[in-house]
Amino acid sequence: MNERDEFLRDRLLPSQPGAPAAHRPGPQPSGPQTASPAAFLPESHRPAPPRRPAPSPAPPHQPAAPAPLRQQAHPSGPVWAQAPAAQLASRFPPPPGTWSDVAFAPPHTRPLPRSDRGWRHIVELITFGLVRPGPPAAQREEAQLEAAIRTVLHGNHKIGVLGKGGVGKTSVAASVGSIFAELRKQDRIVAIDADTAFGRLASRIDPASSGSFWELTADKNLHSYSDVMARVGRNSAGLHVLGGEPASGPHRVLDPAIYREAALRLDRHFAISIIDCGSTMDAPVTQEVLRDLDALIVVSSPWADGASAAAKTLDWLSDHDMRGLLERTIVVLNDSDGHADKRTRSLLAREFVNHGQPVVEVPFDPHLRPGGVIDVSTEMAPATRRRFLQVAATIAGYFAARPNEMRNRPPW
Repeated sequence: MNERDEFLRDRLLPSQPGAPAAHRPGPQPSGPQTASPAAFLPESHRPAPPRRPAPSPAPPHQPAAPAPLRQQAHPSGPVWAQAPAAQLASRFPPPPGTWSDVAFAPPHTRPLPRSDRGWRHIVELITFGLVRPGPPAAQREEAQLEAAIRTVLHGNHKIGVLGKGGVGKTSVAASVGSIFAELRKQDRIVAIDADTAFGRLASRIDPASSGSFWELTADKNLHSYSDVMARVGRNSAGLHVLGGEPASGPHRVLDPAIYREAALRLDRHFAISIIDCGSTMDAPVTQEVLRDLDALIVVSSPWADGASAAAKTLDWLSDHDMRGLLERTIVVLNDSDGHADKRTRSLLAREFVNHGQPVVEVPFDPHLRPGGVIDVSTEMAPATRRRFLQVAATIAGYFAARPNEMRNRPPW
């Protein structure tokens, strides 16, 4: 055998048919090599090679428990101190038929979602859908937040809105209520003006509304939804409103008994109520509102004086043994005039987060400033709407986390 044959012999793989075993370096066994008895049997009589055991079936996939919605301080200042939108969407799966439902499909079956705005939408139009860049990150976040807001809820739920005068408390109440009404068509949502200092909630939702607490409670024969509808207003998003001060006639002061009777009647027909409270925590009506809230929004200006008042509100809740409600409270830093200092706003937000409260910063929006009807669908700026989606998604998380036995309006 020449050198070439020896070279090929040493490097042929044993798996090749007809190839001699490759020569491996190293010490060779000195004893005689014996083959197994089966090697001398005809091929038809040789025992079948042992079969590999079938792999045990994989246990059914158990989805990991979602992480609790905990607030965290961001190193560069919390833009939204609540859990990210993806975490909310994982806790509250999106209902079928929405874009978010497609977003969580397996990769090999997931169609690329369409964009409905900006240059991506234009590219899809001019290419007849052949080029689809997909939605931007902001649109994906909005879809996840909307899915969280649409989570299935049971029973009645109440949201209180507190804040000193001039911080945009009424605008926040009308905006959050409209977001819930727009996205939860299966429920009826009502906003209630419990501000005894000439509240203006009805003017931000339906200025034509003429109903009040006294008209709602005076007629003892109001039983059906149609009867109640004649006493409340409604905006284009589907949010109903019960005004506080009568549109005409003598000034009447709202008292806890009248509020309680009206709230009981509304609970028969509305799944979610958002109550615009007065600016005084010790007011008797505010005390009555606080007795059975499922969530609370504390509105603050992005300045030191407004934040100080909000901090006192949180301290008041802690001092009056309302720590359960405090755990379901979110702070909204509302830039109502457009002159907020970014550094001050960031420091204030971080201060609330460090004390355990989630914070959402609402930017200045000219649409909210004039005092007219609030339109969250077409008139509100997209960035502002996204922040109110964050507020509503956080509150929906509070609702879903409460035990069923605690949703029957228990007193504190």
